[in-house]
Amino acid sequence: MRVALFSTCIGDALFPDAHKASALVLSRLGYEVVFPEGQTCCGQMHVNTGYQKQAVPIIESYVDAFADPSIDYVVAPSGSCAGAVREQHVSLADRYGSPALVDGAKKAAKKTYELSEFIIDVAGTEDVGAFFPHRVTYHESCHSRRFLEVGERPYKLLRAVEGLELVELPNREECCGFGGTFALKMSEVSAAMVSDKARHIKDTKAEYVTAGDSSCLMNIAGAMSRQHTGVRALHMAEILASTKANPWTPESAAYSKESML
Repeated sequence: MRVALFSTCIGDALFPDAHKASALVLSRLGYEVVFPEGQTCCGQMHVNTGYQKQAVPIIESYVDAFADPSIDYVVAPSGSCAGAVREQHVSLADRYGSPALVDGAKKAAKKTYELSEFIIDVAGTEDVGAFFPHRVTYHESCHSRRFLEVGERPYKLLRAVEGLELVELPNREECCGFGGTFALKMSEVSAAMVSDKARHIKDTKAEYVTAGDSSCLMNIAGAMSRQHTGVRALHMAEILASTKANPWTPESAAYSKESML
């Protein structure tokens, strides 16, 4: 089975380690992982900001990259981007595109999965052979929770990680306040939301907070750094990729860089 990795804009530009980790996990599960070089953005930022028609060329690029019948599945380590593909592409193609684009968008969206969805529903496993001996709490991103409804899938994967102590995050249903351009347009509201999230994370006494979206983790990591919580943010893919033979180390914590201060 061939699995195409959808890297997403923020992953490709800022947090490639999370996407490399996703490829490692998928390879460990026996899949042939490919990376179509023609991939670009999912178009979510354009759509959510009101530029729906302008997102059509981006949808065309996604279809060109991933509708290829030789690709069995598309996996994105991002609930936000996977949600955009599945919830927005077909309707926008139908509104502004051609019948051919609608057909291609349907095919591409049907085989697009968020990482935890794919591991649980397609690969059919909860234990990926990971080892991460730390206290961890999990943040549910809005799109993965509400669009994709991934539910308990990430929790099942984390509970199966050897050595990991998973602790419940208070008010876990609350947004981190990022929301793409929302964080810029409504900066004061966004700052208040992520401040609450960082406080709840600190209350768990976790060493790490994890999630399935780099955008959320970037926002949360910045707030935790400003509050001097001492908690690190780490994409779930990096936890799942960590093994006894090749353990993850704090030095590779992309979300703890000075750029997050």
